[in-house]
Order: sequence, then structure tokens, then C-alpha cells
Amino acid sequence: MRKEEVVRQLTTPLNAPAYPKGPYHFHHREFFTITYRSEKDALQKVVPEPLEIDEPLVRFEVIRMPDTTGLGSYTEAGQVIRVRCGEEEGEFVHSMYVNNHPAIASGREIGAFPKKLGSPELYVDSDTLVGTLDYGTLRVATATMGYKHQPLDIEQARQEISIPTFMLKVLPGYDGKLRICELVRTQITDLTVHGAWTGPARLQLFEHALAPLADFPVREIVSASHILTDLTLARPTIVYDYLA
Repeated sequence: MRKEEVVRQLTTPLNAPAYPKGPYHFHHREFFTITYRSEKDALQKVVPEPLEIDEPLVRFEVIRMPDTTGLGSYTEAGQVIRVRCGEEEGEFVHSMYVNNHPAIASGREIGAFPKKLGSPELYVDSDTLVGTLDYGTLRVATATMGYKHQPLDIEQARQEISIPTFMLKVLPGYDGKLRICELVRTQITDLTVHGAWTGPARLQLFEHALAPLADFPVREIVSASHILTDLTLARPTIVYDYLA
């Protein structure tokens, strides 16, 4: 392979790339999220400057993606933290656990999504919407909500999904020093909401050394939502370069 061909590649292996070139379109993408109040001291330990925390709000989310161009069918779960960057309110994506390798590889390499391998599930159990996350063989989170108990305003649902999100891109060099250390921002703008609901919800987090979701304890459930969408991921842009 000639040099000019090598530099046109997106990822490796060269004859069997880990994922195709985007953009990535999601059809029938299903969100189950629980927003809860936690402890500000615990959140401040992981939220990087220049982001700031006004209220100690965390969103646990389980997202089912049955039809994603190029990436297939998969589910992810994780935690995002309510933050402010200057005058703009948004969320810092702290952790994502995913059961699909192309989604993990593309999310980390192209974007700055903090994805690692896990076993999330989203399903309906009788009259209850259930979201779970296992790490290895152990349960680390269980979320439940009454299934479609009350309609949620579509515009409110749209604002929830399209809130600006911030992520930390960290990439070491071969000398052991950081080559890239950037705070990036992205926002979903190509979005169709097919339905949205809310209902009574509960969330249990279990202690685990390598999936420490319980480091942000649940003090109060603030809201819950179940939203069905089609959308396209937007490319991230750099907000702050820590090495500049």
C-alpha cells in the first residue's frame, strides 16, 4: 500500500477496518433516562475545568440502538453530569458502557466518547420499562419506570436529547506523555422525536471497582423519560486544549 493510500485510511486493520466512515444515522433509537440529585463533592472530582457544576444533577441513561448505519444493533448505558461552560448549560459525558465493538472503537477514535465494554439492556417487563447494566457477570445498575404512564411534551423531549454535551479526549503518545488532551463539544441537531413519556422511576447503583457508577449516589429522583427518535450524530468541535 502506497503512502498516499495509507493516509486515506480511517482506522485499522487496513484490510478489515473496525468501523466504516460516517455519518452515523440512528433509526428507532430509544432513550430511557433517569435524572437524579447526587453529591457535588463527588462530581467535582471528575468534572474537568473549565466546566462548572451549579447543581449536582446526574443522568443515568440506557439507549437502545437497533438500526445504526454501519455499526449495526447495540445498546449502551452510562452517566452524564449537568454542567455549565461559560454561559452555556450542557452535560459532561462521564462514562458509557457498550456491547458493540465498532461503536466503542468509532466513538473513542473519531469522537471523544468515553466508551468501554459492558452489557446493558433495555426492555419492557410487564408494565415496567427496565434498564440494566452489567459489567462482566456483575450487576452495577438497575433502572425502572412505569411504562408510558404519562405523555411527555415533545418539545421538552427534543430539548433533553439535543442539549450540548462535553467530553474529554485523551490520547497518549509513545513517549508516555499526552499527545491530545482536549475538551470537546457536540450537539444533536438532526433529530426526529416519534414519542415521549414519563412515569414513576427508581434507580439502584451497585459498588464496583471498575464500573464505579455508585460513586455518584442517588439522593433524589428528579425526573425520568422514555423517548423514541431518529437522529444523526454531529461531529465534535474543540472547546479547550489543555496542552496549548
